[in-house]
Amino acid sequence: MLTSEKLGYGKDEKLLIVNADDFGMSRSVNDGISELLERRLVSSSTIMMNCPWSPDAAARAVRIRDVDIGVHWTLTSEWPAYRWGPLLRGRPSDTLAGKDGWFPASSEEAERRADPEQVRGELIAQTEAALQAGIALTHADNHMGSLYGISSGRDLLHVAFEVCARYGLPFRLPRKLIPVGGRIIPPEIEQRAKIRVRQAEDYGIVLPDYVIGPEYRLLPGQTYDDVKAEGIALLRGLLPGVTEWIAHPAVVTEDFKAFNLYWEKRGMERRFWSDPDVLQVIRQENIQRIGWRELQRLQSSFSA
Repeated sequence: MLTSEKLGYGKDEKLLIVNADDFGMSRSVNDGISELLERRLVSSSTIMMNCPWSPDAAARAVRIRDVDIGVHWTLTSEWPAYRWGPLLRGRPSDTLAGKDGWFPASSEEAERRADPEQVRGELIAQTEAALQAGIALTHADNHMGSLYGISSGRDLLHVAFEVCARYGLPFRLPRKLIPVGGRIIPPEIEQRAKIRVRQAEDYGIVLPDYVIGPEYRLLPGQTYDDVKAEGIALLRGLLPGVTEWIAHPAVVTEDFKAFNLYWEKRGMERRFWSDPDVLQVIRQENIQRIGWRELQRLQSSFSA
């Protein structure tokens, strides 16, 4: 049974959650995400609690009424000129950070080095920081996929499931993998994903049926019209069920350009979700926008 059916929707209905990742990374990201949240052009966002601009994002998240905010569990720090590290205090965190105190730049290094107990402590520390900032968390996901083991084959999802169950948070893990953009899903990843989905559901964690999104970076020669066409094709190809769309919008500024190599694509993603043609396609395809809060309510009903 699809997650959408468990929510009470028909088996043919297409439900869409547009989640803006990286709230808190920088002021440019905060401005872009806040604008889209306030205009209800994206469904939700997930906040990074380790960054210099995290307090600003947390204050905005509290100020914007009736908005779904999750925790964007962060174990990597990918930009050479702009870094962040663990929040874990009073307990060892040496497998989470290098000698410089920052998280590793790649998911592969994070997956290979991280001790599961230290990861558990860090995920709890980030979750508690968001709660203490006044955010009523609705879900959780993971920055750069460093919990999923895609890069190294060593995933830490069992830790994520334990923390999700503890705090009552649905999690970004598709119940069904679908290839996007011509990608091929290796059989070993598909099999491991099925096992992890069963484990998550054994914990009572609610998952979306599908997770999609455009390419993270701008391809050579790609224009906004190309990005728009790609996005519209994804929308027209949505399957019945709950689909989460991973978005990375930002307001482009000189400060943002100074550290983020993909600033142009992020600016285009901000433009995409306010494009009248895109909004018209959503209406034409009878796509219903929902938020993570609906999934969280379903998860809460399992333990009631």
